[in-house]
Formats: sequence, structure tokens, C-alpha cells
Amino acid sequence: MSITSITAATNAPSATGPGAPWRDWVALALLMFPVLLVAVDNTALTFALPAIATSLSASGVELLWIIDAYPLVLAGLLVAMGSLGDRIGRRRLLFVGSAGFAAVSAATAFAPSAEWLIAGRAGLGLFGAMLMPSTLSLIRNIFPEPNRRRLAVAIWAAGFSGGAALGPILGGWLVEHFWWGAVLLVAVPIILPLLLLGPALIPESRDPKPGRMDVPSIVLSLLVMVPVVYGIKTLATHGPAPEAFASVGAGLLMGYVFIRRQRALARGEGTAPMLDVSLFGNRIFSTAIIANVLALFSFNGFILFLAQHLQLLEGQSPSASGVAMVPALIATVVAGLLVVPLVRKVRPGFVVAGGLLLSAAGYFLVAFGDHSHGPSVLLAALMVLCLGVGAAETISNDLILGAAPADKSGAAAAISETGYEVGSLLGTAILGSILTASYQGNLRLPAGVTELAPAAATSQAGETLAGAVELARMLPAPLAEAVTAAARTAFDSGVHVTASIALVLMSGACVLAAVVLRTVPKAK
Repeated sequence: MSITSITAATNAPSATGPGAPWRDWVALALLMFPVLLVAVDNTALTFALPAIATSLSASGVELLWIIDAYPLVLAGLLVAMGSLGDRIGRRRLLFVGSAGFAAVSAATAFAPSAEWLIAGRAGLGLFGAMLMPSTLSLIRNIFPEPNRRRLAVAIWAAGFSGGAALGPILGGWLVEHFWWGAVLLVAVPIILPLLLLGPALIPESRDPKPGRMDVPSIVLSLLVMVPVVYGIKTLATHGPAPEAFASVGAGLLMGYVFIRRQRALARGEGTAPMLDVSLFGNRIFSTAIIANVLALFSFNGFILFLAQHLQLLEGQSPSASGVAMVPALIATVVAGLLVVPLVRKVRPGFVVAGGLLLSAAGYFLVAFGDHSHGPSVLLAALMVLCLGVGAAETISNDLILGAAPADKSGAAAAISETGYEVGSLLGTAILGSILTASYQGNLRLPAGVTELAPAAATSQAGETLAGAVELARMLPAPLAEAVTAAARTAFDSGVHVTASIALVLMSGACVLAAVVLRTVPKAK
């Protein structure tokens, strides 16, 4: 984003005027609809995966791409769309993205194949990239005063968590009573209030003198994200292979080229850099970004395997499994709101570290708990983890905005949004791929299955837990129970492995946050 637009957005008073603060909060409420839309879409679709796997005969890798295609495209385009919003208006970009998101969701709901669904999810990523930078940038413009901004950011984060809580209930109910495509159709009614009332209540902001758009930077950002994630997924699913290492290496090389280009553009005139990389020289800013990424990493990775465990191993319906998770997801909202006054008594860095420590404790329960006697241990772990995520992501977002210079707060907002999506992407790509690989490597189907079941069903059972459950339905009772037990053992082995990895990452992030962010003063 150009410095001119960032400064204007940062220094401008609330566009609704000091005499009408209620309009600021109504505008914030309307901005929650696209945030809810993105969050509902993510968690609701996760709960629809078993139905999608059965309906479209999707493989394990295809299921992961159905989830990952959206955040992959979105993460690659977030900063670019933030720059586009400077030029055509952030509110206008928000409306275009909202309408496009609803239209593509409706079309994708009737996808006849896994490939079609993956392509539709990528299209949703394009329009989703228009939504997320606009919301936080507009909030920064509407609430320039630090205390009101901190509360607004907390509400924004709570909206994301609230959408995650609503997603399982709504998505589970829709899958149970209609079909998995109804989960995507729900985007249409969610977005209508914004499109109808937003033009009158949300103030516009844009850059009056933007620099030229740098198209090569947009292409480079995608060439960084796609190869790296593809390589990670290949490594986790198929083990060390030249193709996987080459893909990761190509992505990292493009990342180096991207950074060099941004630095060169920052030294020149005319074309503005897509990303101000100098922001990462601030240790507080960089550490808050890491905390934000890992908080979402832990949350999305956990939801991915818990949804499958509840539905496929515990036999719960989609709506029942969604309801079982709601108390913990609501805890994310509560924790995010409670830490706003807490940072006036406790240093923000210690609040972030405490949140990451709770996330680590949640994964500790998963890694070393016994999952064979019902879902109670996993649901308790989710509660602990959600409390940590709510605390960490709310304060880390505020630290990201506060650590950046005033004339670069808009760029900081775009990077914060990117951290959200990168964390979500890595949580499903890395932990999901490791979980799939561990399941496939540890599954031992009992003798006699191949003689009684079609080869395609047996092959699908080796790919996914949903395939194994479907296979068990085709077999006589004793053999079906043996297949289910084998699938449970294989799946749980993967859960323990992924939880152990997440435990180490969360513990390391906790120490990093406590050390680096300890100098941040308490809020006034």
C-alpha cells in the first residue's frame, strides 16, 4: 500500500464523525458479516468433508486440496488486493468481493467432481482476498483512537471465532438435512446485510495519489505460496522425494526474488512496493506475526482432525459434532474480549505468551491422552486450546498494528490478515498432510476384506478414514468391526504424531513471545 493512502487512513478522524459514535459501531457490525462469511465457510466445509469424500469419491490428497485451495489463493493475493483497494476504494473492493464470493459459492455448491470443487474453492480465494484486507483497514480508519481500536480489533477477532463456532452447527445441520453443497449456499444470506446497508453506513477510503500497480509482484507472491505448500503436502504424504524438495526450493527462490523486488521498488519512484518488507525489521512486529500465524495454525489443524474423529469414529451426526465443539469455540470469543482490559494490568507480551502456552497445553492433552473412551479428552483439549487462541490472536493483532509506524499501519493490517490465512493454510497443509500420511502408513486391514469388498472401496479405505468407514458398511458385522478398529488405530496414531509436532511449535512460540515481547508496556 502506498504511504500516502496509509497516512490518510491513519490520521483521518472517524468518517462517521465524533457526534455519531453509534454509526461507527453499526459500521463495525456490518463489517463482521464478511468476517463471519469466511470463518463459517472454513469450519462448515471441514465438517462436510466426510460427506464430500463419499459423494465425490475424493482421495485424501483431494480432500486436503478442497480445504487448502481457498486459503492458498487468498494468502497469495491478500496484499495485492489491499493495494488494489487503495486505488479503487476499500469499501468498493469489499462489495465486489462480497458479491463475487456469494456468486461463486452458489455455483460451487453444485460441483459434480472433486476437481470442480477445488477450482471453485480457488475462485473463492480470489474474492476472499478482496474481503479480508478491506475489513481491518476500514476498522483502522473508523477507529483511530487506540483504546477504541483495540476493542474493535477484539470484536473483529471475536467475529472470526464466532463464525468458526457457528460454522459447525450450521454446516452440520445443512449436511444432515440437505446435502454438502448447502454449506456453500449459506454465503448468500450471510452477505446480504452488508450489500444492502453497507453503502449508507460504511465510510469509503482510498489513496488519492496511488503509485502504479506492480503486476510482477502479484505473480511472484503466488509463485511463492503455491510451490511451497505443494512441496510440503507432497513431503508429508509421500515422504522425501526430489519433486517435493524441488517444489519447496522453487517457492523459496521466488520468495527471495519477491523480497529483492519489494526493496528495489521501495528505493525507486512511481511503482509502489506491494509489501513493505522493512516492517519485519521490527522485532515486536515480527514476533507478533509469528504468534498470530501459529495461533491459527494450531486452531485449524486441531479442527481438521477433530471433525473427522467425532463423525467417523464416534458416530456423531454432523450437527451433533458441531454442537459438541461450540462451547470451546465460544471460549475463543470470550477470551479475546477479556484480554482487552487485562493488558492494562499485565504486559501484552505475557498475555500472548500465556495464550500460546494454553495452546501447547491443549495439544499436550491430545498427544498424551487416551482417545479410546469417547471424545471427552479431545473436547477438553479443544477448550484449553481455544482459550489460548482467543487471547493470543487478539493481542498479537493489536501489537502488529501498534508496532508499525503510524504511516505504515495500513500495510501492517494487510500483513496481519496474511498471517491469519497463512496460519490457517499451514495448519491444514502441514498437520493435515502428516495426519493423512500417518493414517495411510499405519492402516492394516484385516484378512478377508479384499474377497468381500470391491477393489475401489478397499483402495479408498487406504486413502482416508471416510473411505474405511464406508468400507465397513459393506462388510458383515465381525469384519466391519475389525476394519473400524484398524482405521481407528491408524487415525489415532496420526493424531498423536501431529499433536506432538504442534506441541513443540506452540511451546517454542510461547518462549519466543515471552522473551521478545516482554518490553512492550501495558496499555493505558
